[in-house]
Amino acid sequence: SQPQQATLNNFLATGNQALLAHLQSLVAGWNQQPSTNSLHALNHRWLYWWGANGSGRSHLLGALNHAAHQLELQHFALQASEPVSWVRLEERLPHLLTQTQAVIITIDDVDQLDERLSAALFRILNLVHGSHNLFIFMAGNSAPVSLQLREDLRTRLAWGLVFQVQPLNDDEKMQALEQAAAERGLNLSPEVLPWLLQRFYRDMPNLMALLDALDAYSLEMKRAVTLPLVRELLQISPNSMSNSNHGNAG
Repeated sequence: SQPQQATLNNFLATGNQALLAHLQSLVAGWNQQPSTNSLHALNHRWLYWWGANGSGRSHLLGALNHAAHQLELQHFALQASEPVSWVRLEERLPHLLTQTQAVIITIDDVDQLDERLSAALFRILNLVHGSHNLFIFMAGNSAPVSLQLREDLRTRLAWGLVFQVQPLNDDEKMQALEQAAAERGLNLSPEVLPWLLQRFYRDMPNLMALLDALDAYSLEMKRAVTLPLVRELLQISPNSMSNSNHGNAG
């Protein structure tokens, strides 16, 4: 059983309809030439969104990389924890600027960038600003003005469109989990999801990871996903329950 692929279609948009619709319109226009596509204007190619952990901000970045892959477009996913990928992108940028097709760059956890990567992002943004085909999508835990980054970088982050990603409430989390289970062909007993939200992690990344574990475990045991099976799995992994009160970011 493989983890669910992040896509725009399986992002539950409650409270974030405007952001999702905007991203869908951008993806639909990526195969058009820059000279004929108004979506290549700067305020469409340059987006930053922010929200609490588990709000879906990383899901959206992953969905854009998946969409770029499906369209056979060049795409680069940068993170604060992988500095080598930043060096490789900067080496390729002069060539990428000569391309006519859209090039997609995503940067997660902007709030965690150190001084060196902040300088790299500053240089990358300057090149994106002067281009017609580079798209950059960035996500962090705070609005640009509140980030602990150099002032000129905070200012640039807000040059494009800025969105706040709204987290799901408990009912919406259950809806998202039901949708993810259906995509896996996983049948859950009615009492499973309410019990997980009450007893286990409440943030979506951990809940989705548990759903993946339940999927694999039910296949291994050849049993349906019922409450006894869930308790059995969590007993096998006792650390899951000991950490169950540390994931309430929503």
